[in-house]
Amino acid sequence: MSTATSSPVAASAAGQPCYADTAAFTSARIVTHNQIADNTWRLRLDCPAIAAAAIPGQFAMVRIPHRSDPLLARPLAVYDTFFEATDGQGGGSPHRYADFIYAVHGRFTTALREIPVGQELIVWGPLGNGFQIPAVDHLVLVAGGIGQTALLGLGREQLGRTAYGPASRLRPTPSTRVTCCWGARHAGLFGGIEDYRAAGIEVHQATLDGSAGLRGTVVDLLDSLFGPAAPTSPPAVDTPATRSLHVACCGPDPMMAAVARWSAARQIACDVSLEAPMACGIGICFTCVARVRDGSGGWDYRRTCIEGPVFDASRIEW
Repeated sequence: MSTATSSPVAASAAGQPCYADTAAFTSARIVTHNQIADNTWRLRLDCPAIAAAAIPGQFAMVRIPHRSDPLLARPLAVYDTFFEATDGQGGGSPHRYADFIYAVHGRFTTALREIPVGQELIVWGPLGNGFQIPAVDHLVLVAGGIGQTALLGLGREQLGRTAYGPASRLRPTPSTRVTCCWGARHAGLFGGIEDYRAAGIEVHQATLDGSAGLRGTVVDLLDSLFGPAAPTSPPAVDTPATRSLHVACCGPDPMMAAVARWSAARQIACDVSLEAPMACGIGICFTCVARVRDGSGGWDYRRTCIEGPVFDASRIEW
């Protein structure tokens, strides 16, 4: 077992497992709670310690207090953080909130949808390793399902619009361009596109029914924007063309596997944020394991909650 590092951010930067020993555990008041798309809600929580520490790609475990059904907490990606003056009129010390987006599809999210503003939830985080994008000219965000929740902060930070995490954290080298390719079954499922565009991120959509953007999958959308893979051997990884692009992806596993193959065929680096079911979020229960390749060519199970959720897509045994 590896030795726990002093902070999640330090562990993330070092490429080591990210333990939860410094995560905040708190009761957080619901500040806003609004529906933003079909079956999709946005939740703002008053949890300044978590909001101040979170970096793009990390998550928090959220539980409804005083309930035994659902009993366990659920992981929600930190979508963004929000500053507001404490006096409500632009004065006073700024207060930081954390935003989360979730889709209603089970007992927890069905119950969460009914919790009104002013009530409290139990939250602990930030958890996980987060994204560590190298210097790159053009970052391509690929989202499917509810995967956009893990990517907005990354895009904003990569453009130099927002700084996340503690002041001591090493900031990424800004990119000149960030593009979001977002796929869904139909147009009603896109929630938060205006947030991406307000951040200066180009947004391209794909829907299976053709109701918004390109008719087809998000991989079809990638092909339409960047072209198909060369019929001959792809260029070497270390060329200016491939160094200028980097892909960050979050969504259903089949979609991420397809994006990983798309990226590999073009020798483009790709990071994926896995959406594994979790029961504890701190590495105890082993319910969130993923098969990750090791240096010897084999693979072993890795816990998504502390050794992820962000992994190099080429290492995942899909």
